[in-house]
Amino acid sequence: MSPPSTLLLTGGAGFIGSHACVELLDHGYELIVVDNYSNSTPHVFARVERIAGRFVGAVYELDIRDRRALSAVFDRHSVDAVVHFAAHKAVSASTRMPIEYYDTNIGGTTSLLRAMHEHGVHQLVFSSTASVYGDAGHGPLNEATPARPANPYAASKWLCEQILADACHRHPEFTVLALRYFNPVGAHPSGLLGEDPSGTPDNLMPCLAQVAIGRRHRLRVFGNDYATPDGTAIRDYIHVMDAVDAHRVALDHLADSPGMHTYNLGLGKGRSVLEVVSAFSAASGAPVPYDIAPRRPGDVPEQVADASAVERAWGWRPTRGLADMCVDAWRFQQLNPHGYAGTARRADG
Repeated sequence: MSPPSTLLLTGGAGFIGSHACVELLDHGYELIVVDNYSNSTPHVFARVERIAGRFVGAVYELDIRDRRALSAVFDRHSVDAVVHFAAHKAVSASTRMPIEYYDTNIGGTTSLLRAMHEHGVHQLVFSSTASVYGDAGHGPLNEATPARPANPYAASKWLCEQILADACHRHPEFTVLALRYFNPVGAHPSGLLGEDPSGTPDNLMPCLAQVAIGRRHRLRVFGNDYATPDGTAIRDYIHVMDAVDAHRVALDHLADSPGMHTYNLGLGKGRSVLEVVSAFSAASGAPVPYDIAPRRPGDVPEQVADASAVERAWGWRPTRGLADMCVDAWRFQQLNPHGYAGTARRADG
């Protein structure tokens, strides 16, 4: 089976999806992008094209839960494989809106699978998350670590993985590569693309950037009483450009063997919240002021990746460290002090 050449990207206007567009265009892929712009903007594609020096391709505004609209896209285009980014992804928001998270993340995935199968498309790279491991204790987590989702977001992604595994079992023609990210951060080194969430950021790095640029007064550090060296939660981070590079490499391995295969993406090194604050302060050249706040529901003390499986399988490993992540995120924020200023957004839903 030859490697795929025409890809359908769901959620291709989002943080990871837009960076993936650049990576895949740079490597000669033809793209078809669908996004409902619930937490993104279509204006990002002009920046993608500026970086890649190529047109993105066909772009459709639609919600992948709309099976008729999604099926029409498959009717119009010959698709070799799908890269599935579209999802709600904020841990704390999922505890406030569990029904919406299950509906979007699970409903979108089942709708996509049905459209793929009906159109004879059976190769999928799935954007999953290390959140599925939940509170698995100290030490690196490998793919055999039992899942213990601690919030609706993580549970929705875990259920999506189960659905994908069942689909592969029922339909042997399916191949699914699920990539579990450990906190993708950073930005494209050009500064044209980065993380620009709607409303109040839920994740640490965009919060740091917005405080450093003056859009917010102080950072809130949620919890300093965890059983960690400085009391703040520990996470493994990966540069967004490494994460999307892993997707490109995954596409080369869809033909290796059928069925469902899961891989962790991370550096294999944990960093506490205060360590990341210090690293970002160094990148921005000034201390980032912060206050300690109570723990958030759904957060866990520590998550660090054992990402050795993907290196053994594909010879792939991340190449960028925490300093690179902070420098690139800060460059994006400096060049875009108000994010994708002037771009049209739509309310989350």
